[in-house]
Amino acid sequence: MTKTIILLLSITMLISGCNSSGEKDEYTVVSNDLYDVDLTIEGPQENDSYILMKTNCYACHNPKAKSHDDILAPPFKAVKMHYVRAYDTKEEFVDAMVNWIQNPDEQNALMPGAVKRFKVMPKLPLPTEDLEKIASYIYDNNIEEPVWMEEHMKGKKGRM
Repeated sequence: MTKTIILLLSITMLISGCNSSGEKDEYTVVSNDLYDVDLTIEGPQENDSYILMKTNCYACHNPKAKSHDDILAPPFKAVKMHYVRAYDTKEEFVDAMVNWIQNPDEQNALMPGAVKRFKVMPKLPLPTEDLEKIASYIYDNNIEEPVWMEEHMKGKKGRM
């Protein structure tokens, strides 16, 4: 019996060791006529939450979009600004963002202008844990701002 347990543990450890090569995953550039998203991970933001955000969200919330007309959804910098105004704590911010992503509804939108422009986002089939990591990352970090955003926001003064 003891030999069987030792054998099973050894096999499990061997399989686990084979599955983790220690190498970084490599990501490619996603592009079409509307946007280019460089999914190469670099700099101090190399963590699971950032990678989840970049690979699952930047196809639509792309901070590299050439203009406001080329983006498919509002940039996360603007999303963060609205959520920080509406929610006092990180926990409320994360809960609200996760709830929105899991149950997007025009009546509950914090950004009615974005919904009018882009429509309500589709439900994303991501695990709640991943959504919480993404929302926490957005809350805790300075999110990249598109080069056109400052000028766009100046034009919105008084209409927000």
